Amino acid sequence: MAMTSAQPGYRVGGRYRLVALLGSGGFGRVWRAYDEVLDVEVAVKELHLLPGMSQAEQDKRLERAAREARNAVRLRTHENILAIYDVVPDGLPWIVMELIDGCSLAEHLDEHGPLPVERAAHVAGALLAALGAAHRAGIVHRDVKPANVMLSTDGRVLLTDFGIALHTTDTTLTATGMLVGSPEYMAPERLRGTDGRPAGDLFSLGATLYQASRASPRSAATPSRRR
Repeated sequence: MAMTSAQPGYRVGGRYRLVALLGSGGFGRVWRAYDEVLDVEVAVKELHLLPGMSQAEQDKRLERAAREARNAVRLRTHENILAIYDVVPDGLPWIVMELIDGCSLAEHLDEHGPLPVERAAHVAGALLAALGAAHRAGIVHRDVKPANVMLSTDGRVLLTDFGIALHTTDTTLTATGMLVGSPEYMAPERLRGTDGRPAGDLFSLGATLYQASRASPRSAATPSRRR
């Protein structure tokens, strides 16, 4: 299996009509789409399975997509966590999500530089609330970083992308010697191979807020870390 050749106009599951590509990354593409049943706009994530991937790698990527939906749906009512609406098996799984009018924190910092103190405090409070809810539900995000924080034009701050999150009932998906996530935002214990601790999310949040407070436009400063 591989990524589809979907284009604007394609109907995912015969229901979600793709409108425009919003972004892409190593794990997939995100589209603006129109739900023709409920008459609303949504975002849908299209999974990547790249040529040359082993069956084991494909299976892990598919399970990460299922995990993202499974973990995020447990938290779908929280005001600071991006809502997951549906998972559609259309060749590969497509994840249907809330469409946010806004940008990621990473994009905002790249364009505008550091946040004012008051806004940084607002972002910190929202992310602490989101992580608190996740941790109470037994979920550790494991990939808190500016790219996974959405800033909406109506002032909301939302934590996204639970693709490598770990629930207390989950098994580890990474292969021996493989680290999944963004090392510059990882807690030292994660880099040493100790996984799934809520404290690691708080370290990553601290690194994210450090970046948000000192970033320069069009640059990406790397937060320092004691080992």
